[in-house]
Amino acid sequence: MSKLAVAGRIIFALPFAAFGLGHLTKVSMMATLVPVWVPGGGMLWVYITGIALIAAAVSIMVNRMAFWACMGLALLMFTFVAALHIPNLSNPQMAMMAFTGMLKDTALGGAALFMGSMLCKWDENCQEECNKEDSKPEEKKS
Repeated sequence: MSKLAVAGRIIFALPFAAFGLGHLTKVSMMATLVPVWVPGGGMLWVYITGIALIAAAVSIMVNRMAFWACMGLALLMFTFVAALHIPNLSNPQMAMMAFTGMLKDTALGGAALFMGSMLCKWDENCQEECNKEDSKPEEKKS
C-alpha cells in the first residue's frame, strides 16, 4: 500500500475516533438526542456508539479487519440518517441541523463503503470476500 493510501486511511479514520471520544465525554448531552423509542435508554447507546466509533477508527488505522470496520461504520451512519435525521426534518426547530446531519452522515456512510471496498482489495485475507461481488457475470444489456 502506498504512503498516500496509508495517509488517506488514517485521515479517514481520525474523525471517527474524534466522534467516538465526543460521545464518551459528552454522554449526558448526547443521550438527549437518542429517540425515546430506542430500548435501553439513551446513555447506553451513546456509550455503545462511542466505543464502536473508536474501535472502527483504530481498526482502520492499523488495517486489521478494516473492511468490516468500514461496513459497520456505513451501517451506523445510515442508521443515524434513518433514525435521527429524517424524523427531525419535520421539526422546524431542528430541520436545518437535521438536514445538515443527514447530508454529512450519508456522505460518511458512502465514503465508508468506498473505503472498505478499497481496503479489501489490498488485504489478501479479505480479497476472496470482496471478489465474490466483483466476479458475478454482468447482465447483458439489450
